[in-house]
Amino acid sequence: MSQNAEAFGGTGWSVLEFSWDNKYAGLQVLLSKVLFEGRGAGDYADTLRQFQAKAEFFLCACLQKNNGHNIKLTPGGLLYVDDWNNMQYVSSSTFLLTVYADYLAVSRGALKCPDGEVKPAEMIRFAKAQVDYVLGNNPRGMSYMVGYGPRFPAEVHHRGSSVPSIKSSPGKITCKGGFDYFSKSTPNPNVLVGAIVGGPDGNDHYNDSRQNFQQAEPSTVTVAPIVGVLARLLHN
Repeated sequence: MSQNAEAFGGTGWSVLEFSWDNKYAGLQVLLSKVLFEGRGAGDYADTLRQFQAKAEFFLCACLQKNNGHNIKLTPGGLLYVDDWNNMQYVSSSTFLLTVYADYLAVSRGALKCPDGEVKPAEMIRFAKAQVDYVLGNNPRGMSYMVGYGPRFPAEVHHRGSSVPSIKSSPGKITCKGGFDYFSKSTPNPNVLVGAIVGGPDGNDHYNDSRQNFQQAEPSTVTVAPIVGVLARLLHN
């Protein structure tokens, strides 16, 4: 591991995202667990500490404690990385925060950031605030999880959700025919319960339009991490 860690980028990259394209932060958090457990480090301890330092750089950036090298927050307090499917960064970053908070809690430690020490409970509170925003505690008062709460995206960019079911429209709908429904400015006939859309922009604005794929498209890469976060918060 030590001879390949730098070549593979795990000890050299300080990242400000964890996404479908960039897994460094997740790897760095995972390998930090070996140090916390105090097992199997041996000759790799120095390398593992490098992984841990990069993991903590990322986590401190999420918590706005990284000496100015932070992940942007919207005015409403949501982590903001990119215009396209920003919620994937929110859910995955929040997942890593909860995981690392539990590592620290077990070892009775705290996250030592350039701008101050952060205790595990504070990390969990930040994670909860992100989830609360996703579920409706935000400037628009909109839940970005479809089907949750009184107000959620109605024009999700999703073919199965936007095309009528065979029960309501028995006639055949061709692949190209689906674009007729795509172009309509009406709520989807099928509610895609549990999906999380790409979410608002950096100023908390959201355009609920099926054609606005950057904000209205859901993805499994967004939902999967938040399932873990919700499971953790259930036992908080």
